[in-house]
Amino acid sequence: MKKIFISLSLFFCMTQTQAQFHPATPPIAEKKAHYRDIYGERVLDNYYWMYDYFGKGPDSTKVVNYLKAENAYLDTVMGGTKKMQSDLFAEMKARIKEQDESVPVFKNGYYYYTRTENGKEYYKYCRKKGSLTAKEEVLLDVDQMAEGHPYYAVSGFSVSEDNKLLAFGVDEVSRRQYTIRVKNLETGEMLKDAVQNTEADPCWANDNKTLFYTAKNLVTLLSEKIKRHTLGADAATDPVVYEEKDKSNYIHVDKSKNDRFILIYSQATLSSEVRMLDAGNPNGTFAVFQPRMKEVLYDVTPLADKFLIRTNKDGAKNFKLMECPLNKTSAENWKEVIPVRADVLLQGVEEFKGFIVINERKEGLVKMRIRNLKDNSEHFIDFGEAAYSANFGANPEYNSTNLRYGYTSLTTPSSVYDYNMVTHTKKLMKQQEVLGGYNPKDYVTERFYVTAKDGTKVPVSLVYKKGFKKDGKAPLLLYAYGSYGISTDASFNSSRLSLLNRGFVFAIAHIRGGQDLGRQWYENGKMMNKKNTFTDFIDCGEYLVKEKYTGKQHLYAQGGSAGGLLMGAVANMAPDLWHGVIAQVPFVDVVNTMLDESIPLTTNEFDEWGNPKNKESYTYMKSYSPYENVERKNYPNILVTTGLHDSQVQYFEPAKWVAKLRDMKTDKNVVLLHTNMEFGHGGASGRFDYLKDIALIYAFLFTLEGTQQSL
Repeated sequence: MKKIFISLSLFFCMTQTQAQFHPATPPIAEKKAHYRDIYGERVLDNYYWMYDYFGKGPDSTKVVNYLKAENAYLDTVMGGTKKMQSDLFAEMKARIKEQDESVPVFKNGYYYYTRTENGKEYYKYCRKKGSLTAKEEVLLDVDQMAEGHPYYAVSGFSVSEDNKLLAFGVDEVSRRQYTIRVKNLETGEMLKDAVQNTEADPCWANDNKTLFYTAKNLVTLLSEKIKRHTLGADAATDPVVYEEKDKSNYIHVDKSKNDRFILIYSQATLSSEVRMLDAGNPNGTFAVFQPRMKEVLYDVTPLADKFLIRTNKDGAKNFKLMECPLNKTSAENWKEVIPVRADVLLQGVEEFKGFIVINERKEGLVKMRIRNLKDNSEHFIDFGEAAYSANFGANPEYNSTNLRYGYTSLTTPSSVYDYNMVTHTKKLMKQQEVLGGYNPKDYVTERFYVTAKDGTKVPVSLVYKKGFKKDGKAPLLLYAYGSYGISTDASFNSSRLSLLNRGFVFAIAHIRGGQDLGRQWYENGKMMNKKNTFTDFIDCGEYLVKEKYTGKQHLYAQGGSAGGLLMGAVANMAPDLWHGVIAQVPFVDVVNTMLDESIPLTTNEFDEWGNPKNKESYTYMKSYSPYENVERKNYPNILVTTGLHDSQVQYFEPAKWVAKLRDMKTDKNVVLLHTNMEFGHGGASGRFDYLKDIALIYAFLFTLEGTQQSL
């Protein structure tokens, strides 16, 4: 029966229908005058009261009631799409193999993997000793652990050196505040140890009884201290082994792959610092690898006889690779191994006993260069497609001669390969199975460059189903992120087939602010260059219309978090270009958030957006901040999503933005706000629940197109 359903669901009928939004009266948020006085300027903010949340003040009940009213309004407006959403959810879920298993990863004598079962939202974390034919040990049954919890996330699995203890972090709220627990794998007993408010990064010393972890500030959620926990001790008395004084830095603790060192990383956008400790001496003192240098980033990779250092020191904008002796780590001892190159970004290193693999990016695409440490011979892995995404997989075993990597493209499902670095041969270990039938030859991908108004060439990747005509009538969804130097590679998504099979084109704009074309690509889209991110996206949209991939009445934009800032900016700057905009957990109240250092993560972001306590930064930030620049004019249809417990972008930013849009806009288009009252920034924690949000987004798009599906 399932196969019949899937088959029919893909052969839809895209016809013009009466699909439309139901009329309803939107909630009108109360206005309460609040003024921001800075630099001799007085700015009115009528919705500042929405900052009062989580029962912390007199308006918190009013805030929650407003969010609920917005949810009720969305339910009414989208009421005619309930069956469509249900059908889309079922269609997308039916493509996912419910009973499945990850590719086992070998570490210290055991094969580790996860497996999922039919009808279950979560998974089992398992291992087998020595051989894949050995008896299975279920280390954690997350399906069982999550029962009764609307949100449940487990992260940071870390097994002790003697293979007897498992440390892990649990988040039951979706605020990314994890409690570290420890399980005895021999007896099945959960130890009494419970270390609260952490980053879920437990790191075992070699004595099998000491854990290092990152503790967070309860208010700002900043990672500010590294602590040491001894099993059986009261976590409240855990000693601090490092405290970060610079509030613009993120910190975390990790263990080297060869198990010799505990490493503490402290990094901001412009500078970093590493501390190290012999993993066999957990009560020792951490030594500074190299004191932080102004506008110098570095990270370290311990090998058997030396350290490798990836750094931008001495103006190496795209980074270079250096080395130093194990006992002489200061910068004057660093020796160049791979020089900086203007057209190649050196992104990272994966180390093995006999090899290193260098992850590079050239012309927007990942390259993997393998170097034999015995003779320094080198070669590259051939990926075989023009546009793709490739990254290191799980490679915890230092003594291995196999590199595991992940590979995908817009038409190639997520694939796991093992590459033998000695024989130069690769083996496909697993490819994501798309149930119901999927043929990549039914789809076409393109990659081209759009010339921005300042002459910059911006890459665009897109995919569509065969039969597409460039006549300006096809609907097109344009996606981008464009911040923090995060590159957006072309990758496969089985849910996206529900768009492509209904005639949509899906496109990715690789805009500045990401690191797709090197470090300069990032720097030209941050701080005082941030507007390049927005204009790049607009230029890509205009090009797609000009070349008749779509038309303005069929062009849609999507982005989330910092990409949601992008959505707010382009809705202000080019409102007539988009028929609809989807802004997910959007960072849209930039000035007010960056002025308030009590808001989670604010101080970490100063090197990305600027500090508005600097007048020049304030003025520039204010000139593009979506909330500040809402005007009395027509806007496109807009769907906004957020989560009440969001730790990255607090719910009140999108809520304020929607309220102001409603008050100012002069059109009859819809503005919808969906607040998930149980989740946070990443949405639902289960395997399938997140599909409900995608179904809502797709129903929004299909309704705007005036189309519906026929199953």
